[in-house]
Amino acid sequence: MTSAAQSSDRPSFWQRRVRAPLVALLTQGATPERLAAGIGWGVVCSLFPVLGLTTALNTAVAAWRRLNQPLLHAINIAFGPLHLVMILVYVRLGETLLGATGEDRFTVADVVAAFRDLPLGDFLARFGLAGLHAFVAWALTAPILYWVSYYAALPALRRLSRLLPPRAAA
Repeated sequence: MTSAAQSSDRPSFWQRRVRAPLVALLTQGATPERLAAGIGWGVVCSLFPVLGLTTALNTAVAAWRRLNQPLLHAINIAFGPLHLVMILVYVRLGETLLGATGEDRFTVADVVAAFRDLPLGDFLARFGLAGLHAFVAWALTAPILYWVSYYAALPALRRLSRLLPPRAAA
């Protein structure tokens, strides 16, 4: 067998890392609706605008809602870079929604310098209001994020479920 033939038979990255795990969950009895709910909650929790708390939040919500822990944590890992960007987006949106003045605004460089130079208490006193702004914006957008994620994933999961043999899907 030639090298080209071997590479064409090999599943793609998405088939190995996304489709195959979802098929495994579906064959173990998970419904497309439960998996879509897990995706929705995973997106919401993974964008929580406090650095270092998304893993704990995903764990708690998965236990509370009886969702698949590995699915939520995979989403959390995948959303890591977006999470960092969204923290600043949420801070700015919260500032706008709550009418923050110019003196309340800061740059990323300000945060990095303050985190490096200030004791934790002083850092929290300086940027605590920014955390409140971010939390308010996240809380207002969380239901939208959930429903968009849920309804975006559900048709694909239902289609994938229909492709499984009847005994495996039951």
